[in-house]
Amino acid sequence: MRKKQRILSFFQLFIAVTLLTGFDQLTKFLAVKNLKNKADIPLIPDVLYFQYLENRGAAFGIFQDQKIFLVVLTSLILVGVCYVLWKIPADKKYIFLKLLCFLITAGGIGNLIDRIRLDYVIDFIYFAPIDFPVFNVADIYVSVGMVLLFIVVLFYYKDEDFNFLK
Repeated sequence: MRKKQRILSFFQLFIAVTLLTGFDQLTKFLAVKNLKNKADIPLIPDVLYFQYLENRGAAFGIFQDQKIFLVVLTSLILVGVCYVLWKIPADKKYIFLKLLCFLITAGGIGNLIDRIRLDYVIDFIYFAPIDFPVFNVADIYVSVGMVLLFIVVLFYYKDEDFNFLK
């Protein structure tokens, strides 16, 4: 029974991550087509803009031009997340944890594709009120996934709920 659960979990991961990553890549394709070498597009003036940017670093522009380091780091993180997904029990109480892992995986793969294929990540969403760095859909997946993961690990799951990782 456990083997069937793992195969089903892998299939769920594959479908979810493929759809999420596909959406990320579609938005980046549209950003290149409609924003590259063009003026910013205000969605909400003075608040939210579409703005094309080629990011050769990681979050907030750190590790500029460190492609190999970022590819290796992202790959290691993805292996870790996939290991957790492989080990998660099929119990309903872990569904939220699985979904968060799907988000983090899809975001990591979405940006990894760009980094390997282009040597940079395509960013195109700019939030002006706090001068937040330009970001993309994959960044949203990773950021939301990590924040919610932090919250559920602290406030929802108990230490013994992670015994499956031992």
